[in-house]
Amino acid sequence: MFNNTDKRYNQYSTYLKNKFGVKVYKITLDAGFSCPNRDGTISTGGCIFCDEEGSFSGAHSNRLDIEEQVEIGIKNLSERFKAEKFMSYFQAYTNTYKPVKELEKIYNCALKNDKIVGISIGTRPDCVDDAKLDLIASYKDDYYTWIEYGLQSIHDKTLRRINRGHDMNCFLDAYEKTKKRGINVCVHVIFGLWETHEEIMQTAKKLAQLGVDGVKIHMLCALEGTKLANMYANGEVDFMGEDEYVNYVCDFLEYLPKETTIHRLAGNGSKDTLIAPKWLGAKFDCLNKIDKEFVKRNSYQGNKFVYN
Repeated sequence: MFNNTDKRYNQYSTYLKNKFGVKVYKITLDAGFSCPNRDGTISTGGCIFCDEEGSFSGAHSNRLDIEEQVEIGIKNLSERFKAEKFMSYFQAYTNTYKPVKELEKIYNCALKNDKIVGISIGTRPDCVDDAKLDLIASYKDDYYTWIEYGLQSIHDKTLRRINRGHDMNCFLDAYEKTKKRGINVCVHVIFGLWETHEEIMQTAKKLAQLGVDGVKIHMLCALEGTKLANMYANGEVDFMGEDEYVNYVCDFLEYLPKETTIHRLAGNGSKDTLIAPKWLGAKFDCLNKIDKEFVKRNSYQGNKFVYN
């Protein structure tokens, strides 16, 4: 149904393959950034779910320079997945949290290899300004350029509970400035933040109204060394079950327009540090269940989106 496949949602990996004509993979990079929500600038301790890796899922050490990480990533992904083109993905921590001149040097290093066709920069909406956005926009004529904003929820009460350090209005301001410059935007959301079904669907409807280019859905999980892990150990919180998560994902996608690319629907967590929920470790089982649920419903992404 999407991208000449039987998928019932607009899967980003397949979208990229159709766009560039070959397999395209993101190389996760760690440029040694910090975060204002961890270093005391905003608050102490950071978001309750963030571990010492700063949501970094790659295998490269920040002791390697960016060009080395790119070369290693290309080699590994070419051999493992037969990828031919790549996007440099700055994932760990807040990847606009440096002066603009330093950012320019870092980003430029990630784009030197001729197999790189794009750049994606993960950051917070309170860590961009006009100069940084102008820099990122300067790449879009030559590279497929994205900013990934960690929003998590549109509800300020939830953002306060997870110690996010910014509110929804901050995101809306950053989003408007980013889209004004023609930069693609992927928004990260988290399920399981002790919100009602209706509150989670309100987030879906708002992202649909904004016309975001991409969405990445995460399941809240407790990793070793996080405040959330302590809360779980003390019996203060529990987590969404897999069946409930699958249904919520399908509900959420039904409200998004078909054009929105879906960058992630399930994570496998870090097997070494994942405490709960344990089902999160079986990523492909969860993805298969999402596919089956859509078939069972005879539904698809955008089924409930109303085009004006």
